[in-house]
Amino acid sequence: MNSPGQNGKAAARQEERHRLVTEAVMAAGSVAIEDLARMFDVSVMTIHRDLDRLETQNVLRKSRGVATALPSSTVESNDAYRRSQQRDEKRALASAALEFIQPGHTVMLDDSTTVLPLLDMLTTKAPLTVASNSLSVINGLVAAEEVELVQLGGEFRAWCNAFMGQMTLDSIAALHADVLIMSTSAVTGNACYHQRQDTISVKRALIAAAESRVLVVDHTKFERRALFKLCALSDFDHIVVDSATPESTIDGLRQQHGSVTVAPGAN
Repeated sequence: MNSPGQNGKAAARQEERHRLVTEAVMAAGSVAIEDLARMFDVSVMTIHRDLDRLETQNVLRKSRGVATALPSSTVESNDAYRRSQQRDEKRALASAALEFIQPGHTVMLDDSTTVLPLLDMLTTKAPLTVASNSLSVINGLVAAEEVELVQLGGEFRAWCNAFMGQMTLDSIAALHADVLIMSTSAVTGNACYHQRQDTISVKRALIAAAESRVLVVDHTKFERRALFKLCALSDFDHIVVDSATPESTIDGLRQQHGSVTVAPGAN
């Protein structure tokens, strides 16, 4: 019988293998299941179980002995998987974005997981009012002192743990915030893109309702593609990127935009 310690180590190994399998398949586009078993020195049955788990998360698909990627460039991953990606980078981005918030501000946060590390930091800027369509944001701040919450309700979407639809848009239109902190799925050229039109409608409404707009994106967003154009980079007053972002990308952003902050400590 395995001890709790052994079970914990096995679970950690499994989680790490899931991450590595995901990276391998996304990098190649598709990989034979037998090749994955050899690559990670496990049985074909174990890889099948791994892929079953990842398939339920809308990360990968398996068919006829092949695992195929469903990356964020074509399908937005579910909330739990998105939270697990680039954790260190997101915390560094949040710390840098905090500098644009002042006590007394009304702050809007979108439903991106990139903004979630900011929740633990916001009390240092209290008193604040925080408005969001994200249930994760509201739940994360419900016990925070001197932080008033405004839930931008509507039709609940489980994939992102957030509210969308006309009711949400109407709620946003009734407000005017001092600052918006938000992210996006992909940045290509001079524009932000997203895979889902319902999300785009909400993000555009948030942009229109804020006095100052801050875009926070880690380096992977510049490597992805998404179908629908959300907005121009010029719609933001400030852009915050992580330190793993290539210098050429940062230089290009500064030439086009000017106000670009590189968050330290994410490497």
